[in-house]
Amino acid sequence: MSNGYFKVEMPKNEPVKAYLPGSPERASLKKELERQSAQVVQVPMIIGGKEVWTERKTKAVMPHDHAHVIAEAASGGEKELKDAIAAALAARKAWTEMPMEHRVSIFLKAADLIAGPMRYKVNAATMLGQSKTVYQAEIDTCELIDFLRFNVYYLQQIYDRQPNNTPNVWNRIEYRPLEGFVTAISPFNFTSIGANLPTAPAIAGNVVLWKPATTAVLSNYYVMQALMAAGVINFVPSRGSDMSKYVLSDPNLAGFHFTGSTEVFSGVYSLVGENIKKYKTYPRLVGETGGKDFIFAHNSADVPGLVAALTRASYEYQGQKCSAASRAFVPASIWPQVKEGMLAEIEKIKIGDITDFTNLMGAVIDASAFKTNKEYIDYAKASEDAEVICGGYDDSKGYFVYPTLIEAKKPDFKTMVEEIFGPVMTVYVYPDDKLDETLASCDTATSYGLSGAIFADDREAIVKMEDALKGTAGNFYINDKPTGAVIGQQPFGGARASGTNDKAGSEINMYRWLSPRTIKELRVPCLDVTYPYMVEA
Repeated sequence: MSNGYFKVEMPKNEPVKAYLPGSPERASLKKELERQSAQVVQVPMIIGGKEVWTERKTKAVMPHDHAHVIAEAASGGEKELKDAIAAALAARKAWTEMPMEHRVSIFLKAADLIAGPMRYKVNAATMLGQSKTVYQAEIDTCELIDFLRFNVYYLQQIYDRQPNNTPNVWNRIEYRPLEGFVTAISPFNFTSIGANLPTAPAIAGNVVLWKPATTAVLSNYYVMQALMAAGVINFVPSRGSDMSKYVLSDPNLAGFHFTGSTEVFSGVYSLVGENIKKYKTYPRLVGETGGKDFIFAHNSADVPGLVAALTRASYEYQGQKCSAASRAFVPASIWPQVKEGMLAEIEKIKIGDITDFTNLMGAVIDASAFKTNKEYIDYAKASEDAEVICGGYDDSKGYFVYPTLIEAKKPDFKTMVEEIFGPVMTVYVYPDDKLDETLASCDTATSYGLSGAIFADDREAIVKMEDALKGTAGNFYINDKPTGAVIGQQPFGGARASGTNDKAGSEINMYRWLSPRTIKELRVPCLDVTYPYMVEA
């Protein structure tokens, strides 16, 4: 029995290592990249703390060298998924009853392992399997560490929030986990998100089934190795269709934590609605989905700063961040300088194998992503309503899409409104005297509402633009690129067709995995049945 109040101090963000030439971290990471490049890792399912192997397997390759296999993962079906549900439910009682200080210590230990001895292992797997440069992998790993530490702290803050008391009454709130299990389906683009989706509910006392993206299975498997708690998180690489059929329709489903496409999340919403009478509780659906993130410039904008933001936000990590900019609105008066500046920066960008640290870009994640990018670029090339200023593609060795810049003649051109998820930026050049109309178009032309930025030096213009675009983005930036949200500083998430805006890495998200019980204790019982007002004078 714990007789003490065990306090977790507010964490500091994990420092980002620079990997400069001659540094120990650069040498260690390069050595680990060589080691992992020379092997094919066999990745099991992990159910109830035990490795489970299946006849069916999926391969993970290097996107920048798609003939190079780095992992083969077991892929579960009906039996394995039902076994995982049973293992989660069997672990639930002991997990929910474990004292908080012991439960969260598992995740704080995992954070320390990944920050320390496992750092280069996770970084290298992210680089090779998801084609991230050393910097993009490093900030991803730092975010992973921050998720684990900050979510523990946020849970403690929630537990500490208690109601007021009155004489003779003690009120308290008990923050219970959900009844049942939580399903987490994670994306390829961030190892940190892969870790956060199952761990946020688990930190709050829930048991979880975690389906990782096939293309990120290696880095996610290494994260799972740091999170071992038998049955609490069950690692279940599998087909999405099987997850829908056997897991998401299970009566014990209590929550769904997701990052991925709008189409998939909408399908889950429909599936849950169809099965709503089967569930033992209303499942909590938490999702961050698609985006058509923007940069909107005023004619008072600082041009060099705008150019740098456009280039980084559009092309870093091949435009595959949830918050990557893919549409821009630039006034005609400054467009010539912006265009010239962007072309000069694009000319400097090196693209290729991410083990070459001089490259700024790698490849898009797989053949399907390559095909999507190619089709949009070809569409723009063939259209009279757009001009492809630069860009292209080549999948002979890796799934490479070059930094592509398109100028659209109308604000609702196809590449201005549809999500592409690649290094394709489309710019609409608007007349300076049409600011209001163009702001309205930015707001209404697309269904998404994830991330966006405005650039202006005129303070009245900033106020005007901020107000006009208040519904367009859950994360809104002023004179900065719309990427790079940091845990504890800019909680991330959007609304409209971009998700439920439950802000990953915040108390808002942690509340979603809790079911509060209000308790009132009357110390001295009341013996009266009648009330004083009932007496006649």
